[in-house]
Amino acid sequence: MIIVTGGAGFIGSAFVAKLNAQGINDIIIVDDPNSNARAQNLAHKKFSQYISKSDFIESVKKSSVPSGVRAIVHMGACSSTTERDLEYLRANNFEYSKTLAEYCLAHNIRYIYASSAATYGNGNEGYDDDVSRIDELKPLNPYGNSKQMMDLWARDKGILAQVVGLKFFNVYGPNEYYKGHMASVAWKAFNTINETGSFSLFKSHRPDYKDGEQKRDFVYVKDCCDIMWWLLSNPAVNGLFNVGSGKARSWNDLLKALFTAMGKPVQITYIDMPLDLRDQYQYFTEAPMAKLKAAGYTAPLHTLEEGVRDYVTNHLMKSDQHW
Repeated sequence: MIIVTGGAGFIGSAFVAKLNAQGINDIIIVDDPNSNARAQNLAHKKFSQYISKSDFIESVKKSSVPSGVRAIVHMGACSSTTERDLEYLRANNFEYSKTLAEYCLAHNIRYIYASSAATYGNGNEGYDDDVSRIDELKPLNPYGNSKQMMDLWARDKGILAQVVGLKFFNVYGPNEYYKGHMASVAWKAFNTINETGSFSLFKSHRPDYKDGEQKRDFVYVKDCCDIMWWLLSNPAVNGLFNVGSGKARSWNDLLKALFTAMGKPVQITYIDMPLDLRDQYQYFTEAPMAKLKAAGYTAPLHTLEEGVRDYVTNHLMKSDQHW
């Protein structure tokens, strides 16, 4: 049995699809779907039980979690980078993760939790997933700080040799449709291009970057799930790992890949970046993937063009867009 928290969410529901594809249906999903769009992520999924988050936390505290649990894959947290409620973030992104870690260690259960590339802040300290450098990182927002708290706690408690933390970069792909303003630009642009034929990107306000040439590490959610499955299948591999494509690409590249996959001419316009974003805007992110590869992960990752093409042709252009 495998427990997936946030199992109706973006990465969580995608991982349930991956588990089903591997023939695993004895899954407990923990979540609180708050919209029809989010609940649709569970359509056609095979799982044995659905538990609300509050009931699950209560069962953990009482040590009444069903027996036979092989792993808890913890994707359930607040994923909004604009959330400002510090107590809410602490409870959902730190205390919740810590409680599950302690339970898993006490009951010899595999534990994989979601950290975030937001912990790297503006990138001035690099993007190295070496745990000895966590103290040097300076997240730019409360969301990043809440994820940083968990990583620091896990390191300082010495448990990163027994659990896995995943620093997800810019994830895009099927099942993100409910996320609204937090959905990927790939999803937003697909809809806007369908409606207007064009899409606007922020101008660059640095002389060393041309408009639209600001770069991100875009990683396809199916690659994230492949990595998570490999880590689940290799319990001797533990630690904090980046989860990205390993190759920074520009916003222009992303848009060109989308227009091409949609069979439409490229029409990109550029608009001024809001003043309140300019001082904290990231111009470059890239996930060094050497640590994961050194641990034994050798599967190829989608290029940006491959991932966008699969997303568009096998999901966004289908009547049922979910995975």
